[in-house]
Amino acid sequence: MALNQTYLISLEAVHYVPDGVDVLTDITLRADERRIGIIGRNGSGKTTLARIMAGLIEATEGRARIAGADVVNDRKAVLRHVGILFQNPDHQIIFPTVEEEIAFGLTQLGLSKKDAAKGVAAVLARFGKGHWSDAAIHQLSQGQRQLVCLMSVLAMQPKVIILDEPFAGLDIPTTMHLRRVLDGLDVTLVHITHDPEMVREYDRVVWLERGRVEDDGHPAGVLTRFEARMKQIGDGDDLSHISG
Repeated sequence: MALNQTYLISLEAVHYVPDGVDVLTDITLRADERRIGIIGRNGSGKTTLARIMAGLIEATEGRARIAGADVVNDRKAVLRHVGILFQNPDHQIIFPTVEEEIAFGLTQLGLSKKDAAKGVAAVLARFGKGHWSDAAIHQLSQGQRQLVCLMSVLAMQPKVIILDEPFAGLDIPTTMHLRRVLDGLDVTLVHITHDPEMVREYDRVVWLERGRVEDDGHPAGVLTRFEARMKQIGDGDDLSHISG
C-alpha cells in the first residue's frame, strides 16, 4: 500500500530553501498518532513546517500529504482535512463579526449560505456561545478571539489541527481553558511549541534543530534529551548559540 494511503500525515524528504537559505532540510515524517508535538528553539523551522503541512507555503522539494491529499495540489481536500490555529488570532481573523468569520471556511468548502449558517449555529452551540453570533471581533479579548479561530477550524470538521504556539500571550486561566478544550477534541493535534510541558503527555514528539529532525519518538526520551541540550546551551557563555 502506498505511503500516503497508510499514514494520516506523510512528509517525504521536504526541503524549504527560500532565496537559497536552508530553512528545512530533508524532513521525513509518517504519523498516525493522535497527539504529536513538534518542539525546538526559535528559528528551528517549526512554524515553517506547520505552514507547509497546512498547505500555506509550498516546499522547495519533497511532498506533504494529509489524509492522502497533496497539500499543494488538492487544496479543497486539504481544507476539509487540516486546520491551523496561529499564535496570534489577529493574523488569522479577517471578518468583523464572529458569525462571518466562522461561516467563511464553510462557504469555501462549497456550502450554501443557509447550510453555512447552520454550521455556524452548531459550533457556537457546542461551546455555549450562541450569543456571540453577531459579536464584533474587535470587542473580544485575545483569548476569546483565539476561541473564535478554533471554532472556525472545528466547524470545517478537519481530521488534523495544527497548533502553532496557540497560547502565546494568553493569561494562565485562558490557557488552561483552551488546553482543556483542545485535549477533549476527537481529532489529531500537531502542536508546535518551544515548551516541553505543553507536549509532555503527548504520544510522540519530534525535535527540530536548525531545520532538521534532531530526534523523534516517545516524549519521555526526546524531551529529556532536548532539555539537557537546552540546559547545556543556556549554561554556556557564547550567546551566538542561543537562537532568536
